[in-house]
Amino acid sequence: MAATLTEQELDEIYVFAVQLGKDAGKLLLEAAQLRISGSGDQTVQSFTEKDNAVDIVTKTDEDVEQFIKTSILSKYPHHTFLGEESYSKSTTPSSRPYLIPSSGPTWCVDPLDGTVNYTHLFPMFCVSIGFLVDGAPVIGVIYAPLLNQLFTSCKGKGSWLNETQRLPLMRNPVPPMPKNAPQGCIFSCEWGKDRKDKKDGNLHRKVDSFLNMAAEVGGREGKGGMVHGVRSLGSATLDLAYTAMGAFDIWWEGGCWEWDVAAGIAILEEAGGLVTTAKVPMNPDTAEIEPVRLGGRLYLAIRPSGPGEGETGREGQERTVREVWKRVRELDYSRPGA
Repeated sequence: MAATLTEQELDEIYVFAVQLGKDAGKLLLEAAQLRISGSGDQTVQSFTEKDNAVDIVTKTDEDVEQFIKTSILSKYPHHTFLGEESYSKSTTPSSRPYLIPSSGPTWCVDPLDGTVNYTHLFPMFCVSIGFLVDGAPVIGVIYAPLLNQLFTSCKGKGSWLNETQRLPLMRNPVPPMPKNAPQGCIFSCEWGKDRKDKKDGNLHRKVDSFLNMAAEVGGREGKGGMVHGVRSLGSATLDLAYTAMGAFDIWWEGGCWEWDVAAGIAILEEAGGLVTTAKVPMNPDTAEIEPVRLGGRLYLAIRPSGPGEGETGREGQERTVREVWKRVRELDYSRPGA
């Protein structure tokens, strides 16, 4: 990173990204308020289906992305811009190659993550802005305007909620992972956009995994995890932000694109969380826990953790990863070049 950007340059980009997130979030809030008042977009939000009935785009998605893209390229014309809506228009999912450049400054943006939530005025929607150097997220900005929650981070400067509360929220001390995790954890996951009713398809594998994580200890042929709860926000970006906050202990997902996770990974890792692959290894007890590879489409994240009885915080996180691997099904979200 130092070979590409100085610390001062990164600081300036961080300030710019935070303000850009606030401005874009204001546009989302204004559009939502027009719908609430029954003017402008009218009470019912119109949308267009992309790949299926739950993969949709609204005019707000497109307008906010254009605002973000124009703002970034006006100030940083030599940076690479990758946005969900502009990219989706240029190709189809089956032909999308690996997208993230291996070097150089890159902006990875989802102008409205949680579009289905937005159309129903469910408040879990946000703007997500990630900034990458050498393919790795180093700045993250996530703003959920209807919740008035702004998550921000810059590598080496911590992760923050509303610029005043350092993440994770419980810090004195940061709690260790539960001794018998996933028992005692909040498990976060999404239904996803693949709704094909195939016996061994992703939807059925996810349901099996949800049941394994939720069932009593010893249930489901020994896979029962007895988590405290299973949560689905409808936004992968906010799932990651809530994991950084410590509200979720575990996030498991397949099918995400780069814009879904770039900002959230930056925020979670800077808060002290662990992000790795959801790909289940042959031997979960001994497999290496590799750093996240942006673009792999299979993700498993663990909240920030303090030291526990006989182990460091990192050891507690890795122990939890291995226990999750034992209980979830392998998902099939492949892509060219990934």
